[in-house]
Amino acid sequence: MILDADLTVPPEDLPKFYNAIQQGTGEFINGCRLVYPMEKEAMRFLNLLANKFFGVLFSWLIGQHYKDTLCGTKVLFRRHYEQIADNRGYFGNFDPFGDFDLIFGANKQNLKTVEIPVRYKERTYGSTQIKRFYHGMLLFRMCWFAAKKIKFH
Repeated sequence: MILDADLTVPPEDLPKFYNAIQQGTGEFINGCRLVYPMEKEAMRFLNLLANKFFGVLFSWLIGQHYKDTLCGTKVLFRRHYEQIADNRGYFGNFDPFGDFDLIFGANKQNLKTVEIPVRYKERTYGSTQIKRFYHGMLLFRMCWFAAKKIKFH
């Protein structure tokens, strides 16, 4: 189970993820912050636009609907994580946060992926580590690298 330490997603949401993987609803459970209304200071406007853009891009790239590719809440079995980690270099080592790496890796391993909506709150602890334009370009570069492997091979 992966949960950001800033508590923007409450730990009380984790049982939904556990139940989904335990009941076989999915093998890679990804959180989605873009369903419920967010608290006012939870996400900056440009970050929201980028998240929506990457959701559309991923949906096209991997042929599965993704609404939120950058939610830090994820659940998968250890064996699947190890398979993804063993093949990490396949899509390049661009991902500063690990989200794209896990999603592309889960897709490459043909894991059944499910998004579960979470309530996204204003940060409780720490400060953002996101450098919007720098990290955005890295993430876009990773998508381009992946597109060459997935769509333009």
